[in-house]
Amino acid sequence: MSDLIWSRDGSDWPHREASEFVAAAGIRWHVQRMDCAGPDAPAILLVHGTGAASHSWRGLMPILAQHFSVIAPDLPGHGFTETPLAHRLSLPGMAADLAALLRVLGVAPQVVVGHSAGAAILARMCLDGSIAPELLVSLNGAFLPYGGHAANLFSPLAKLLVLNPFVPRIFAWQAMVPGSVERLIGNTGSQIEPAGIALYGKLVRSPTHVAAALRMMANWQLEPLLQAMPGLKAKLVLVTADRDRAIAPAEAVRLKQIFPPAVIENLSGLGHLAHEERPRLVADLIMSYAAPTVQPSASALTVS
Repeated sequence: MSDLIWSRDGSDWPHREASEFVAAAGIRWHVQRMDCAGPDAPAILLVHGTGAASHSWRGLMPILAQHFSVIAPDLPGHGFTETPLAHRLSLPGMAADLAALLRVLGVAPQVVVGHSAGAAILARMCLDGSIAPELLVSLNGAFLPYGGHAANLFSPLAKLLVLNPFVPRIFAWQAMVPGSVERLIGNTGSQIEPAGIALYGKLVRSPTHVAAALRMMANWQLEPLLQAMPGLKAKLVLVTADRDRAIAPAEAVRLKQIFPPAVIENLSGLGHLAHEERPRLVADLIMSYAAPTVQPSASALTVS
């Protein structure tokens, strides 16, 4: 149980050859960039959710890279990206810092895809005007307060946990127990391959990674985002999975009531990590909306 070190823990990281480290917003970011579609390909930004990292896109990235220039960072404090000051691990803070990273990279994504909390970060960036994509695809997006009425209890509890410096180490220590990571993934309603479970195990055994995830949850305030959602200009596609135990598909219906132009796409037999379970299926769904929006080259319009 220790902090993540790239030279050691990144040796088997998916698509390691696509990784680079970039300084922006006062921290050092781990970013993966993949471009098999040529220099004129439209840019697509992939943002993972709380407690995950760029490994979450391991199956999806190579497929999308046939049509896009793909950018997939580890969020602040997650994976191999440095942790900022605690107050920056909030929805507006992470949105602003990710915008700063894009400015350094010189990237203006035309399509953005966010999983869980990553979708909320992207929506905040759109509403702030730091990005102006034509399309925002939310994969089991976490736009509503955690657990509905339970949110009134969860946020104070998360803040209490963060105040205890031993808690992240206790969480990481518990992840050493055989079968604990498998149960953690199973509780999302998803079934992923052993290599994916091993990567999540590496993350949750890192006290620094766990602490960032806890601080992020403790600072998470979604009400201002929901109030601003009617002003969203990007086309919003809400992808849900009927076996998702973390974000109920009914939440997409509630969000559509707030933002009626949203489109809902339901995936059958998949859980919260649907994009890791069936990356080809999710890639084809993204392309079905992205192709007419970004007008890529003729070869990119054909999804096999």
